Amino acid sequence: MGIIRAAFGSVTGALGDQFLEVVEPVNMGAQTLMTQGKLKNKSGFASSDIISNGSCVHVYDNQFMILTDGGKIIDYTAEPGYFIVDNSSAPSLFQGQFKASLKDVWERFKFNGSSPQSQKVYFINTQEIKGIKFGTRNAINYFDGFYNAELFLRAFGTYSIKVTNPLLFYANGCPRNAAQVDVADINEQYLNEFLEALQAAINQMSADGERISFVASKSTTLSRYMADVLDETWKELRGIEVVSVGIGSISYDEESQKLINMRNQGAMMQDPTIREGFVQSAVAQGLQNAGSNPAGAGAAFMGMGMGMNAAGGFMQSASATNAAQMQQQSQQQPQSQPQAAAGGARAKQPGEWFCPECGTLNGGKFCMNCGTKKPE
Repeated sequence: MGIIRAAFGSVTGALGDQFLEVVEPVNMGAQTLMTQGKLKNKSGFASSDIISNGSCVHVYDNQFMILTDGGKIIDYTAEPGYFIVDNSSAPSLFQGQFKASLKDVWERFKFNGSSPQSQKVYFINTQEIKGIKFGTRNAINYFDGFYNAELFLRAFGTYSIKVTNPLLFYANGCPRNAAQVDVADINEQYLNEFLEALQAAINQMSADGERISFVASKSTTLSRYMADVLDETWKELRGIEVVSVGIGSISYDEESQKLINMRNQGAMMQDPTIREGFVQSAVAQGLQNAGSNPAGAGAAFMGMGMGMNAAGGFMQSASATNAAQMQQQSQQQPQSQPQAAAGGARAKQPGEWFCPECGTLNGGKFCMNCGTKKPE
């Protein structure tokens, strides 16, 4: 019992004149994983789904056809085209893109019966099934080395899967006696397992030192982690794999968001220019608020003065740090001018003068090196 490939010319013209029956997939939508084949003639689909000897099965691109008897696999094809059911022939096993990877599974699930009694055809979608939505119910912990803290995030997005071993999927992934299997029919179980794998994959990214803010842009890395985690339960048992994971959005819990904001503000305040600007802005805002204080401007200015005295150390430190950096930059400038003047390499021009303190040649009223005023 099995199938044989039909000659191309034999399927042209009126199908009803060439074959007793033609078997077509009932419905193969974008979210369909498996659907049953139905007998079709000029009038449309027939009520019976039992395949008789001599029927023609039409297999489309990106489909894997399985011929069964009593639920057991008789033959299959991964190649598109027209195939004739021939109960007198041995199984043909058209491997197609899967080559010899299905033979071990075939030996486990093949039919060893005698005469056919209840033959049926099933079509399995081998295209990538996209747009499967997911969302984390609870926040996922993520240790970020940059913040040196345990943060918590929630992720939402979509993922895609693909049937990579149709025989395993038919045997272990499809509900028994189902005429059609869509993603929605099995998604509850699969989604729970997916979210467990997502937790493990995100934890692995944390262990590898990835910044938490980079998670959304690491879909390729995340897909690889997910595939590794799910290989045993999905690939080896059910014959499906995760192809891609797309993170639509990532949000942090309230405490994590506060910590991230505080850390980012602290990083900005390490810049002396930003710190000096912050101090000056705060003082200006304080003066403005004091002028409109309902208790009186005098009391407000007195309170503001006390606050400024208390914050004086910070302001002096900020200003001193800023001045020190400017002085360091000035000292790093080339000192070739005084040396050139001392050696007579360059003559003094009208209006220029040599600093009596450091010997620098200047053109303005103050020495560019040490700040000494030009002698009168």
